[in-house]
Amino acid sequence: MKIKLVLLFLIFFINLNGQENNSNPFSVTPEILFGITNDANTYFPETGIQKQVLISFGWHNKKTTQEWTSYIKNSKTGFSIGYTDLGNKSQLGEAFTIQPFLEFNALKSENLNLHVGSGVSFFTKKYNSVTNEFNKAVSTDFTWSFRLFMYYNLIKSKEINWRIGAGFTHHSNGHTKLPNQGYNSALISLGAEINTSKKYVKDFKLSDFSSKTTSKYYSIRSGFGLNVLSTAFDDKEAVYAVSGEYGKIYNNTLKVGFGAYFRFYEKYYNYISNNESLVQNGREFSSLKSNAFNNSLNIGITANGELLLNHFGIDIQVGINLYKPAYKIDWRINQGWGEVPKIIDDNGGNYRLGDIEESYFKIKRTISARLGLKYYFINTSKKPTDNFFIGTFINSNLGQADFTEFAVGYVKTIKSKNNQ
Repeated sequence: MKIKLVLLFLIFFINLNGQENNSNPFSVTPEILFGITNDANTYFPETGIQKQVLISFGWHNKKTTQEWTSYIKNSKTGFSIGYTDLGNKSQLGEAFTIQPFLEFNALKSENLNLHVGSGVSFFTKKYNSVTNEFNKAVSTDFTWSFRLFMYYNLIKSKEINWRIGAGFTHHSNGHTKLPNQGYNSALISLGAEINTSKKYVKDFKLSDFSSKTTSKYYSIRSGFGLNVLSTAFDDKEAVYAVSGEYGKIYNNTLKVGFGAYFRFYEKYYNYISNNESLVQNGREFSSLKSNAFNNSLNIGITANGELLLNHFGIDIQVGINLYKPAYKIDWRINQGWGEVPKIIDDNGGNYRLGDIEESYFKIKRTISARLGLKYYFINTSKKPTDNFFIGTFINSNLGQADFTEFAVGYVKTIKSKNNQ
């Protein structure tokens, strides 16, 4: 799934830049980064200074007829490849990363750029219950990777732009295998953006899209995901999802809407149906057996935002879970004291489970989020009335990965009007 996502991202940027690649300036940006890796769990291995080397290849969208570049000023799209020393090679190892990215001016300043990248990383060390038991950050060779940085131009000329940056990175396998505490790192950087084009970036002018448009839309989506319940129940099981969304499209670039989702978790259904420990008669969650199917559902409402870039959309969703009764099982098993997870067994085991009365449980059970990439079969710049898409997403509970998902969907544009 993660390899397919990166290929999708790379196709994204080839498609995005290929049409006018001869006219858009191209730059290469090597940079070095230093920072700290946060402890992922109790007794996490000691870490030194994290060190990274990153090289980014980007196209400046300065001479283009694409509408979105007229509203996202001075944007640059491309991909980065990088090497990371996490500060403890024997237990944390090293990482190799590839990340497509989008970069654009921030706060209306020509000297500040916001950089967002998402892709995959390969790790040379991972969790092992015998040889690396205290590194619970990752348990798979490949993980999702995310990067959010702010850059400031120090010295800028026609040939080279020296800049400094600060931001953070995150790695997670999308809850497809546990443990998966993830890596979170804060970093600073020094880089040099080298212009390889014959013309200087500022010589190029954007096409003018002076008219302002608003369109209404609705969308439906069906998704299939995979996740695991715990290290004790570590088989990958399915998550089936259906969702709907309604909202507006501004300037054929930004979609804002609200919606609802319905999900069915196979891991909850199997745990309840198999009469596992926490749902046995006399136990605290035995009432869930009264209807295993309904109690394995998740229903919620969402607020959605999406950036449209021709055939592609970068989709962000924040939601509220109105119904997710079996998440209590998830929390009790995975948030216990000591090694996670531990469960009370029927042979006198005396392990402490996570406390469902604490406020963090209630917040985490309630707040959901979603981040991913869509591919539209018809270029959104053509403003089609009907369109179809496929996409890959990562869903989370209050920032912690819940499941990785592949989805297909349909979008209907209701009407469009000119707001000049």
